[in-house]
Amino acid sequence: MEQKTLITSTNFNVFLAQKRLMASKCRKCGALFLPPRAICPTCWESELEWVELSGKGKLAAFTCISITPTWMAAAGYGRNNPYCSGIIQTTEGPKIACRIEGVDARDPESIKIGTLVEVDIRERTQGDKKIPYLAFKVA
Repeated sequence: MEQKTLITSTNFNVFLAQKRLMASKCRKCGALFLPPRAICPTCWESELEWVELSGKGKLAAFTCISITPTWMAAAGYGRNNPYCSGIIQTTEGPKIACRIEGVDARDPESIKIGTLVEVDIRERTQGDKKIPYLAFKVA
């Protein structure tokens, strides 16, 4: 089924709603991309396929955010309740930016690069819609 599904950000979000972390894989050179890409920037191949990742990785970088976008402020985040955003290097190799859960964003020195994490796909409400977003949590 995944091989016939177009590689788009919309379909990536459909997989997230199904609690699946999907990347695209180049059929020519084998490179993996997360977020998925429809064209391989390594060999310019356009034949890519969806592959499901393990959902495991490690924290490669992070920042704690206390000046928040409007929708995060509406969710209760701000100067007194910062949140953590970071870069995860997945076990399969690709890196992706996402929310980091299960850490104390009020105490950034307690957060360690290299911490093992696992995928934690969540939803936020926008109007009457539930929108999935990618997060990882401490394993």
